[in-house]
Amino acid sequence: MHLRQLELRDAPLMLEWMHDESVVGQLRTDFASKTLSDAEAFIKKSIEGSKDINLAIASDEDEYMGTVTLRDIEDGSAEFAITVRTKAMSKGYAWTGMEMILKKAFEELGLESVYWCVSRKNTRAVRFYDKHNFHEALDIPAKVLARYEGIDDLKWYSVLKDDDINEKDTVAGCKVIHIKTIPTVNAGELSFFEAEQDVPFDIKRIYYISKVPEGVRRGFHAHKALKQLLFCPYGRIQLILENNNGREEIELYDPSIGVLIEEPTWREMLWLQKDSVLCVAASDHYDPADYIRDYSEFKEYIRSR
Repeated sequence: MHLRQLELRDAPLMLEWMHDESVVGQLRTDFASKTLSDAEAFIKKSIEGSKDINLAIASDEDEYMGTVTLRDIEDGSAEFAITVRTKAMSKGYAWTGMEMILKKAFEELGLESVYWCVSRKNTRAVRFYDKHNFHEALDIPAKVLARYEGIDDLKWYSVLKDDDINEKDTVAGCKVIHIKTIPTVNAGELSFFEAEQDVPFDIKRIYYISKVPEGVRRGFHAHKALKQLLFCPYGRIQLILENNNGREEIELYDPSIGVLIEEPTWREMLWLQKDSVLCVAASDHYDPADYIRDYSEFKEYIRSR
């Protein structure tokens, strides 16, 4: 996945989401009336130089998946907006697009804050931002609020320059650990962990998953007794965990970050970048009887504990 300049060839796919009620139903703009010419005009304006920044979120194969925007860029801040096609939903495109545009805002443009709003009725968008630990903002400048005068059901969010949007101590109650890492100037880093010291169990098995295409989900199981350390030495993988503590996500992209799973936890792994590698250190040898592969069975299992 990557960001790039919008291109005229993106117009038909842009029009696709504009006419998709499941995408635009809770948006203020009347996208249903837009035509292919409107989409092309928007792209041409972006290419020729708009005050706003509009970029395409594209797959590894460079297929247009959505648009991410920074608009009203002034006084060290900007308003963020994003829309993705139905095809791109639940595959990491929205989160990746957001990460990349925020990096551009803070590192390239030198902005101090980015803000945005969604309708409280847009439960999908609210759920997306809330689960990624963005909190409701109450200090939006009056001149910004004036642009939305007369609209009362908005939920505002903001992120500041020094905020780490990926920093977590736990995910669904599972501990996020920093694997010991030794850097060498101009020669990379060496990371390591030791059984029963850095990892609170004896390691009896190590396995890894590789050569997975972008956008593919794996996992869909839990373990009754097995304990594991999961980490991503190369690439970017979204880890979705669910147990009695709830359901949360974390993106694994740093080889020195791992997640310890020490209780029955349903897991799904979404490959955000093709050829990413997921490594697992396990507390026991392979045992088919320890697996729970049916989600309903898993829910019943943790309810009965």
